[in-house]
Amino acid sequence: MKALVCTRHGEPELLEWQELPDPVPGKGQVLLRVEAAGVNFPETLIIRNLYQFKPALPFVPGGEAAGVVEAVGEGVSRVRPGDRVIAMTGTGAFAEKLLAAEHQCVPVPEGMPMDLAAGVTMTYGTSHHALKQRAQLKAGETLLVLGAAGGVGLAAVELGKLMGARVIAAASTAEKLELARAHGADEGINYDTEDLKERVKALTGGRGADVIYDPVGDRYAEPAFRSIPWNGRYLVVGFAAGEIPKLPLNLPLIKGAAIVGVFWGAFTMHEPDVHAANMAELVRWFAEGKLRPHICARLPLAEGGRAIRMLMDRKAMGKVILLA
Repeated sequence: MKALVCTRHGEPELLEWQELPDPVPGKGQVLLRVEAAGVNFPETLIIRNLYQFKPALPFVPGGEAAGVVEAVGEGVSRVRPGDRVIAMTGTGAFAEKLLAAEHQCVPVPEGMPMDLAAGVTMTYGTSHHALKQRAQLKAGETLLVLGAAGGVGLAAVELGKLMGARVIAAASTAEKLELARAHGADEGINYDTEDLKERVKALTGGRGADVIYDPVGDRYAEPAFRSIPWNGRYLVVGFAAGEIPKLPLNLPLIKGAAIVGVFWGAFTMHEPDVHAANMAELVRWFAEGKLRPHICARLPLAEGGRAIRMLMDRKAMGKVILLA
């Protein structure tokens, strides 16, 4: 099989398209013929050895894929050869074939194209867990989403609206805000040209947003947090803008607000039953047409480095998908 391989840590241009032996499923494993793979922000970090998980070199990046089951190992009973599944594996997805544990496989919803299926697990899974378990978002509350046109941000916009919140999207260009509005945002803030704190206050009658979803970090974090109301929840999702922000801890004290970490990958391991229920709910919503993933680019697997570069340069809106 062919695969995109990280042989040394560094920029995405260093990734190599190589011939590798076909994997063979062991006990409890499933072998997928990959049809599409999603590209996510962790890939920009893991290839530079900056992520929480540090696979040994050489490795194949890519955390999620959709494909057809080719073979199963001993003890596998839930999936069969020929099934269409989504697999969330952490690494290995940027290849023509992928080994996944049986519990990492979710059926592709009926009628969903494989390119869409490949891009839903991490983005929607992260945002769903963040809003449902971590923020406990309630209908009627106001949700502020930073980086609202990115993969997880756009998912948060859609899910927040579906959960009954008033959604304020914040992004760096008018084009990105227009995309967020098309996916359900009620209001938009261009945080590169407008005062983020003051605009949030103005759009909420001075109250602020009950829940702030922040996958961006950097210089946007503090003004966003300064707009939060009493009992607000600030979700720390990631740091796509670069710097990990430092907040004065008197702010959550005087506002009675919570800073809540969101680490979806660890959640899936620590609370597998809750994760399974979340995924079942997401699959149902997709099947009902309530969620509409946006794909901004489709590239061949061999061009995975170019796809990762798009995310690093903040040029992607929604999802970038690699096709086998």
